[in-house]
Amino acid sequence: MRTAGSPLGQGGLPVPARLSALRHPLLALVAGVLHTGAFAPSPAWWLQPLALAWLFWAALAVRPRRAAGLGALFGIGWLASGLWWLYISMHDFGHLPAVVSGLAVLLLAAFLSLYYALALGLAARLQGPGWIRALGAASLWLAAELGRATLFTGFPWIASGYAHTQGPLAAFAPWIGVYGIAALSAALAAALALGAWRLLGGLVVLVVLGQALPRAFTQPAGDLAVSLVQPSIPQDQKFDKARFDDNLNQLASLVESARGQLVITPESVLPVPLAWLDPVQVERLQRASQQRPVLLGTFLGNEQEGFVNSLIALGAPQPYDYGKRHLLPFGEFIPPGFHWFVRAMRIPMDDQAHGTHQRAWAFGGQRLRPLICYEDLFGEDVVASALDQGEASATVFVNASNLAWFGPRMVQDQHLQFSRMRALEFQRPVVRATNTGATALVDHEGQVRARLPAEQAGVLEVTVQGRRGETPYARWLAAAGLWPLWLVAGLGLVAGLFPGVFPGAILGHRRHRTRPELP
Repeated sequence: MRTAGSPLGQGGLPVPARLSALRHPLLALVAGVLHTGAFAPSPAWWLQPLALAWLFWAALAVRPRRAAGLGALFGIGWLASGLWWLYISMHDFGHLPAVVSGLAVLLLAAFLSLYYALALGLAARLQGPGWIRALGAASLWLAAELGRATLFTGFPWIASGYAHTQGPLAAFAPWIGVYGIAALSAALAAALALGAWRLLGGLVVLVVLGQALPRAFTQPAGDLAVSLVQPSIPQDQKFDKARFDDNLNQLASLVESARGQLVITPESVLPVPLAWLDPVQVERLQRASQQRPVLLGTFLGNEQEGFVNSLIALGAPQPYDYGKRHLLPFGEFIPPGFHWFVRAMRIPMDDQAHGTHQRAWAFGGQRLRPLICYEDLFGEDVVASALDQGEASATVFVNASNLAWFGPRMVQDQHLQFSRMRALEFQRPVVRATNTGATALVDHEGQVRARLPAEQAGVLEVTVQGRRGETPYARWLAAAGLWPLWLVAGLGLVAGLFPGVFPGAILGHRRHRTRPELP
């Protein structure tokens, strides 16, 4: 039975006798914002488990309904501050009123926060010793992260594991991936919050020993000189017919100045299908690709079947094209019931078709696997499928993005951080060609080896070393997808909610007190 007013929880941190109804929710919002501070461009990865530890400390001492509220407020603080740049696309380029744009970001954050509200509401019902409750809370956090990543097409932007592309937990990326890291970090946070010191000590030892885990799972597969084009065309000028010729000439000039064996352009650098261009413009692009092939971002398809966000290989010995499959909600496909909202922003190509060509391109002794824009967030799906091909598996990942919709701050560094995690998980290099920023080379160890400054037109000349082989994470993803992690989440939940189903020798027979319940 919980007793109110006690200054200490069961082996836990000091607890104030009361927290006011106003102060507690505000702290949850602040903790959520601090959680965002753990992600790029900040190097403060340690903020992620500390902010989460505060949430567990507060939510696991109150009734489930209030714990759910704290989880929701934490999520709103985290996701609203981490996705604020969506306001730019809606207000600056979509011309929606500032109030409407801000409210839309807040509503999106609130909707995504429902996963965390449910997780914390259930966590507050957990029973058993502190270490069981800590593992149960971590499992529920994992379930929330997996839910956000997979349900309703998934939107896993700044999932908590991404904060650990640097720091000690990065060593686990090739073994358990970004969501396994999220679970490990959550277990550390929950053990600290609940004062489960033996569990915390065991997890710390695990992290320390993890630094000695084998990391060399892939082998070099040759080098390729690549030219990454960054046109830096403002978003409000990409579809301006009066500037179209100037933009096309700038693109052709950048391609002609490139020195690599292959030129890669950003996503939709040509914002209309190639067939819509004037023959003179097509000839200019074809001349520019005579010296070396160009992987060109454009659209394929037609008005009847839909347009597909694509990359096509101009000047290549054999035809090649790639179509984007994971589409961005509200920007590339319109969820049912939201046509009125998206059409109000007058976004060109706002309801696209899904790509069907999802294969790597064999060129220059490498197998290049494109990932258009935020497709590289879906490592368990889009990326892993490129590695389950034997000798035809991808040796280099190619990300082509246009982040000009969202301004130059935060979003570019966040997206680069996601590419770094993919490199760590699968030990493949990632080359990134973007319109206005985060054009970069990431090596197979997740280190940024070269990068162009944001909002600066230019060509980044890099030599990328392809890799062959599979990490443990790639192997078990190919065999079972994310189901092993779902199983871990389910077992932790059962252990917490129904401790009686486990042998007493495991849970321990000692009488134990739980933490005092805050009002």
